[in-house]
Amino acid sequence: MNRRFATLALSVLALSILFLGPSLSAGASYPGQAVGYATPTPQPDGRIIYIVRAGDTCIGIALLNGITLQQLYAQNPQINTDCSNLITGMQLLIGIGGPPSYTPTPGPLPTPTLPPPTPTPFSGTTEVCILLYDDQNGNALHEETEPPVAGGQVSVIDITGTYSRTLSTVNALDPDTSEPIRTCFDDLKGGTYNISVAIPEGYNPTTQMSYRLEVQDGDRAFVDFGAQSKREQVSVPETPDEARRIPWLGVLGGLLLMAGLVAGWFALRQGGMGKNRSLLRPGR
Repeated sequence: MNRRFATLALSVLALSILFLGPSLSAGASYPGQAVGYATPTPQPDGRIIYIVRAGDTCIGIALLNGITLQQLYAQNPQINTDCSNLITGMQLLIGIGGPPSYTPTPGPLPTPTLPPPTPTPFSGTTEVCILLYDDQNGNALHEETEPPVAGGQVSVIDITGTYSRTLSTVNALDPDTSEPIRTCFDDLKGGTYNISVAIPEGYNPTTQMSYRLEVQDGDRAFVDFGAQSKREQVSVPETPDEARRIPWLGVLGGLLLMAGLVAGWFALRQGGMGKNRSLLRPGR
């Protein structure tokens, strides 16, 4: 009977080792790991970083590093409260270390993002330059050979009535560019202006002498007006041959008329003289 009891006891022990062995070895592995685990070296700023390994859990990391689960969550807000987003390779802050006299060096302060500056409206002045040119061929187009006209009056008036100025035109060329010197108004603001030109005596306009111009701040505009000298408009019209023959025909007609009158006068005189002779002739 003792042999049977001993055999039964050995069987029970063998079964116990068979079923409880893995769990005992698994439970005994953690203390072994804890004994062989070295706390990570503090970073230069004093932080102690743990790198998540495969199979880690939040509670396991907290127990392994001697902190509470609440401290782990507080120091790593990137972890969900259910530890569902814990992945291998994630870096977790588990504490601040270093020697007693070590003071962590704070990192650079974050640079605030400044809003973009509000664009400042351009406040530059506008320049409007006027040219009164001698339109020698009368085609209302300024050509390089057509010089400026001096003595004209150019008026620029703002339609709101806040600006009004009159300048005279000149006949001169820029010595650097050989371009005509224009009459310029360089103190204008953006707006709408009426430009009018009074031409000097001895010229006739070949273009409209008024123009409405709208400009923006900082613009530079050029407006040309044409006038033709009256001397250049004098020409002798061609006379058709028929018109040239009309005076000669008139002279010839006059001569014929005079000849007829003279002939008639002589005829009348001859007739009068013959009658007188018959009166003086003695009767038979």
